[in-house]
Amino acid sequence: MIKIGVFGAGHLGKIHLKVAEASNILDLVGFYDPDPEVVKKIISEKKYVAYRNPEKLIAAVDIVDIVTPTVSHFRIAKKAINANKNIFVEKPLANSIKEANSLVDMAKKQDVLGQVGHVERFNPAFQAVLTSINNPMFIETHRLAEFNPRGTDVSVILDLMIHDIDIVLSIVKSSIKSIHASGVAVISETPDISNARIEFENGCVANFTASRISLKKMRKSRFFQKNAYISLDYLTKQVEVVKIKDAVSEINKDLDLLLTNAEGEKKQIYFEIPTIENTNPIKQELEHFANCIQKKITPRVSLKDGARALEVAHQIIAKIG
Repeated sequence: MIKIGVFGAGHLGKIHLKVAEASNILDLVGFYDPDPEVVKKIISEKKYVAYRNPEKLIAAVDIVDIVTPTVSHFRIAKKAINANKNIFVEKPLANSIKEANSLVDMAKKQDVLGQVGHVERFNPAFQAVLTSINNPMFIETHRLAEFNPRGTDVSVILDLMIHDIDIVLSIVKSSIKSIHASGVAVISETPDISNARIEFENGCVANFTASRISLKKMRKSRFFQKNAYISLDYLTKQVEVVKIKDAVSEINKDLDLLLTNAEGEKKQIYFEIPTIENTNPIKQELEHFANCIQKKITPRVSLKDGARALEVAHQIIAKIG
């Protein structure tokens, strides 16, 4: 089993503790949190081992799982890498692009693995349609949340939109041509609602909308590509795959539609229903990282991926001004 220690026992940190405790691959050694009241509350509810000295917890594990506020990511990750430990860091990877790139370089030099917690890559709905997404030319994402003071230490771009930035960057294999963005700080000191448009060199355009002052939650993406439309709901874990092909003589009238385009060509619209597994994305990402350590292979969401997503997020923030 791969030994893991969790740094940060807030809302998300508690979920990581629970997942690690229940895993058949991970061995939860303990956790560290600088707030004694948080520690007291957790150990009164669960029999987790609380470490008072962070260096001792780092020394005792194979994975340093960093689920602390973003401002402390670099400091903890640097200590772990210097101790030759593998690191799992929640998104965003670091507080600045410079810090993120430094972590990438340090991990490579020390020959340790790192993964960033862009959890939507492990969402079963995304996994179900991943093979269907092929060279999309227009992408639209909406990530809306009700206001929660817990996430306002960073802008909505780094809090919410960065999930979709990472997804799009993982799909579109092209350099960015231009970025346009706008945003408004309504309640917080940083933007609470933002829209960004990224144009890629290959002609793909991606529109991003993120808000943390919405009246309802929404986490949806739509991908438009030649002869296909794919709709994805990360929240409800539902997908819709609509494809078009030249019409055949026999069609399934319950599942297919027939139309004639302006050129007189008959096209068949048919629906695919991918199987969506009932999995826990956080469990999947942590166990995936453990497997990568065992097999010594690059994680699905590498430190380099996390640094690139952070760089694009900061470019969007700079456009807002």
